[in-house]
Amino acid sequence: MFSVTILGSGSAGNCALVEAGECRVLVDGGLSARQITKRLAEVGVEAATISGILLTHEHSDHVSGLRVFCKQNDLPVYCTRLTAEVLRGSTLAGDTCFHQFQPGTDFCIGAIGIHPFSVPHDAVDPVGFVLSHGAESLGFLTDLGHCTQMARERVRGVSTLVIETNHDEKLLQADTRRPWSVKQRILSRHGHLSNTAAGNVLADMLEHGLRRAVLGHLSRDCNSEELAVGEVRARLAAAGARGSEVEVYCASQTEVSPRFMLSQQPAPAL
Repeated sequence: MFSVTILGSGSAGNCALVEAGECRVLVDGGLSARQITKRLAEVGVEAATISGILLTHEHSDHVSGLRVFCKQNDLPVYCTRLTAEVLRGSTLAGDTCFHQFQPGTDFCIGAIGIHPFSVPHDAVDPVGFVLSHGAESLGFLTDLGHCTQMARERVRGVSTLVIETNHDEKLLQADTRRPWSVKQRILSRHGHLSNTAAGNVLADMLEHGLRRAVLGHLSRDCNSEELAVGEVRARLAAAGARGSEVEVYCASQTEVSPRFMLSQQPAPAL
């Protein structure tokens, strides 16, 4: 079995569970330790069975539960050297045990193969991931201002992609609560992907075996599930996708997603 479950995704916190057999890994720990434990229990997983936490970057909505959850469960955190330097000794991480990796260098946590790669975002050393088990692969593209050619090549061929659809550009431009400087940061090439930008990335993946898109990290004020899913489906349709050829699901900040299966046990012979 190889699967992914989004425990929560949005501007207030991000955390996903990836399972391959007995190996269980969290991607980011941006929910409180209490919420991570609670949401794991909702899908029948004990916090003590987690093998480790993979970090995309050091922003608080991806690491806020790190220190307490790792201390409670004696877990290692896997991140880049620069990310570890920023977090080490901070109130967010405390004396967490860091295992450092280099973007572009593959490694494994149990049965899960991990390929980290650099992405453009306003963090110290942000990365995306392709996680693999057997012949199946899963991509994470969150928190990036634009999808570089290298990032496109890395996620090409994954069957499921978790991708940021942070904002609707018109809603962001019209928002009166954000100063122009913040809007510029979000819209910059080191900011966040819009619905349209994410849809274009997914459309480019159609001919490479994409079967599912999980949309995440939606802005509370400048986006909605209807806008994100509608724009992505429109981009996929324009690129030639038919009907339900690609499943599109929008992750929630407050509710746990279904457990998305990437591979299953073969059916018994009749």
